[in-house]
Amino acid sequence: MIHIKDLHSGLNVFKALSSETRIEIINLLKKYDSLNLNDLAEKLNLTNGAVTMHIKKLEESGIIDITTTVGKHGIQKMCYLNEDIVTVELRNKEIEHSYEYEIKVGHYCDYHAEPTCGLATKNSIIGEFDDPRYFADPDHINAEIVWLNNGFVEYRIPNYLKRNEEFNELQFIFEISSEAPGYNEEWPSDIYFYLNNIELGYWTSPGDFGDVRGNNNPNWWPGHLNQYGIAKLLRINKEGTFIDGCRISDVTIEDINLTIKSDIKFKLAVSDNGKNGGGLTLFGKNFGHFNHDIIARVLYDIKK
Repeated sequence: MIHIKDLHSGLNVFKALSSETRIEIINLLKKYDSLNLNDLAEKLNLTNGAVTMHIKKLEESGIIDITTTVGKHGIQKMCYLNEDIVTVELRNKEIEHSYEYEIKVGHYCDYHAEPTCGLATKNSIIGEFDDPRYFADPDHINAEIVWLNNGFVEYRIPNYLKRNEEFNELQFIFEISSEAPGYNEEWPSDIYFYLNNIELGYWTSPGDFGDVRGNNNPNWWPGHLNQYGIAKLLRINKEGTFIDGCRISDVTIEDINLTIKSDIKFKLAVSDNGKNGGGLTLFGKNFGHFNHDIIARVLYDIKK
């Protein structure tokens, strides 16, 4: 996800998206996952030189990435989307009235895990595959990928509000997918979200992705396992609960009854009893496509 907090810092992105041709390139890459320059030129009815110019602007913005592969006709440059979401903050509340932390996906305070399951640091697997006992290993706080077929992981968020402040919104940004043995692009999973054990709603992950290697995966991570997830933004405010701007429930921040003395516990859960029981995988900074852990952001108001 490209998250633009300052309009000037997003100029390259805005310029890249200001062309109908470049928008069409993005749509083609969404449809076909990846295409080489010749394929793009043919589908757009443009010369290779014209396509190269547009591709360069998209690459500079970070929206797409290019890899070099060897094909039947020699070396080819393959283009694919590097980001799934672009968000822009027009009014930045973070400067005065918010704080945020990155929490490693392994730094959970409670869990329940059933196979297929496991966790790993950037250096190695913790324990053994599909053995839930290793979720209690002290090294779990350093894990940067966590996966389970059934169960939950729960994280404690610091509450630093003062007496003259009140909660306005909570935001959670994370990279997530389903959990299939190996990987499976079509493996839907209903992933539920809770705040202090109050259900906020759910989002259905379409699959467990392994068609291309995750941008941040360590070299030792096996190619036959899942590689990356989808970046999601979960927001709970006075209007309701939203995933990427789409309402998933009417639960508001006021329904949680948070005070300066409250614990803030964020839970992600899956069950094999539901319609889509496809598990969950959480990707941290050194795994997947997005170079961050779980970002927890607290927005607050000053009481008058």
